[in-house]
Amino acid sequence: MFPASVFRLDNGLTFIHQEIPTTPVVVADVWVRAGAVREPEPWFGMAHFLEHMIFKGTATLPPGMFDHQIENRGGVSNAATSYDYANYSLTTAAPYLEDTLPCLADLLLNAVIPEDEFDRERDVVLEEIRAGYDDPDSVGFQCLLESIYQDHPYGRSILGTEPELMQQSPEAMRCFHRAHYQPENMTVVIAGGIAQKPAWELVQRSFADFAEPLNCPQIKPVSQPGIRGVIRQELTLPRIEQARLLIAWVVPGVEQLRTAYGLDLLSVLLAEGRTSRLVRDLREELQLVQGICSNFSLQCESSLFTVTAWLEPEHIERVEDLILSHVDEIQTNGVSEQEIARTRRLLCNEYAFSTETPNQLTGLYGYYNTIAQAELAVTYPHQIQSFGSQELQQLAKQHLSPKNYAVTILKPM
Repeated sequence: MFPASVFRLDNGLTFIHQEIPTTPVVVADVWVRAGAVREPEPWFGMAHFLEHMIFKGTATLPPGMFDHQIENRGGVSNAATSYDYANYSLTTAAPYLEDTLPCLADLLLNAVIPEDEFDRERDVVLEEIRAGYDDPDSVGFQCLLESIYQDHPYGRSILGTEPELMQQSPEAMRCFHRAHYQPENMTVVIAGGIAQKPAWELVQRSFADFAEPLNCPQIKPVSQPGIRGVIRQELTLPRIEQARLLIAWVVPGVEQLRTAYGLDLLSVLLAEGRTSRLVRDLREELQLVQGICSNFSLQCESSLFTVTAWLEPEHIERVEDLILSHVDEIQTNGVSEQEIARTRRLLCNEYAFSTETPNQLTGLYGYYNTIAQAELAVTYPHQIQSFGSQELQQLAKQHLSPKNYAVTILKPM
C-alpha cells in the first residue's frame, strides 16, 4: 500500500505528501520533466545550465537571496540534472517551510535568467566540463555511452560541450524554461513534520501562477537504442595507473519495469559483495582484477547494464572472456536458490535503508512519478522477492547477449 497521498492541482501539477510526525524536519522536492532528453539541437547542455541559472533570481528575488533565506534558517538546498529530469530540493525545519518553499517556487516559475549572470555562470559550467576531462572513469563512461547511444540523447554529456555552451543565449534558455517548466511536467513532494492540509495549501499558493508556455525548436526523432554486434573501442589516457574494462548491454527502460527489476537482481548477483560470482572468481581467487562491480541503471527510454573492472592491461582479454563465461553460465545453468536468497536480502535491505529519511522518501516518490508513477515506488521489495531461477535465467538469455554488447577499454600511456 502506498503510504503517501497523491493529489493533482487544477493546473496539472502533481503534489505528493507524507507526514512523518516524529521528525521536526521537512523536505520539499520538486521534480521537472526537463532533463537532457528534452534538448533540441543545438541546445545540448541547456537543461543542466538552466539548473544553475534557476538560482540567479527573479523580478522580486535578487541573485543569492534564496540561498541567504535558506541558510539563515539553517536549511539546505540542492539541485541535479539527469537525462530524464531536473530536481530541486529544500530541507528545512518544519516552521520555516512557509517562508522558504514560496521562494523556491518563485525561482522555478519566474526565473529571469539575467544576461550578466548568464555569462558568469557559463564559466562555472565550462569549468565543470573541464574537470570531467581529468576523471578517467568519467571519460571512459562517457565514451562508452557515445558508442552505444550514438544519435540518442542518452549518448550525450548532460553537461554539454564547450562549443555547444558557447553558442547558447539567455533568450534560448528562457524559451527552454518556459516550454518545459510547466505544471504538467512538475511533481512537488513534501515529506516530514508537516500535516497534509497546511502542506497542500502552501503548494497551491506557491505553484499557482505559471507563465504561458513558449514553443521550443522540435526535438528530432531518434531510433530506439540498441547494440548490434560487439562495439569495441580502446583509449589511451595520461595520468592513469590502472587499466579499466567497461562492458555494457542496452536493456529495457521503465516501460518494462519487472524486467528492469530482474536485471537489477542479476547485476547484484554477479558483482556485489565478496561472495558474488565475479568478485569471488576474478578478484578473490584468480586475483586478475583489483576491483570489479556491476551496475543496473534504470532510465525512461532504455536502461544500461554494465560491468566495470580495474586491472592490469595484460589481463584485459582474459577478464572479458571470464565475465562473458559467467553470464553464459547463468544463461545455461541458471542460479541457485541460495544465490537468489542472498541477492534478495541485499536488495531488500538496501531498499529499506534508502527509505528511512524524509529526504530519501521525497527522492524516491519524485523520481518514480517523473519516469512512471509514484505508487510503483513501493512495489520494489515485493517484486524482488518474487523472482525465481527460471525467470532470471530467461532474462539473462534475452538481454545479456554474448554477441551484442559494447566494450570500452582504458589503458595507461
